[in-house]
Amino acid sequence: MVWFDAFVKNQDRTPRNPNLLAWHHGLWLIDHGSSLHFHHAWEGAETWALAPFEGVKDHVLLPWASRLGEAGERLAGRLGARAFEHALAEVPDGWLEGEPRFAGPADHRSAYLRQLERRLAAAPRFLEEAERARALLV
Repeated sequence: MVWFDAFVKNQDRTPRNPNLLAWHHGLWLIDHGSSLHFHHAWEGAETWALAPFEGVKDHVLLPWASRLGEAGERLAGRLGARAFEHALAEVPDGWLEGEPRFAGPADHRSAYLRQLERRLAAAPRFLEEAERARALLV
């Protein structure tokens, strides 16, 4: 959960606002509205993708995230172009229309795909930041 939140740069997993749901003996991540900030400012999208996630230091689950590297390997193996394309295909065209930077929904989806692939390639950067922040806590 910590690795994934670092991947999408979710700001809302702090003790003040954890956005976690305990249900049927499982812990579920809810409300990802404070993630993927690049889509509000595409001009800075490449910087967003490559930068570590400094907010991970406030992640409510960070003290228990003792195997971040293993989690990253497992999750990164499930992510990639095919997974991203599948998820993006589920986004309704209406949600992707009207953005003046893109010719249409297909172009917009392609931009998201590039961003997500860049972010995944930057995993060593945000993993290093998460491990550094955790070391300061424990």
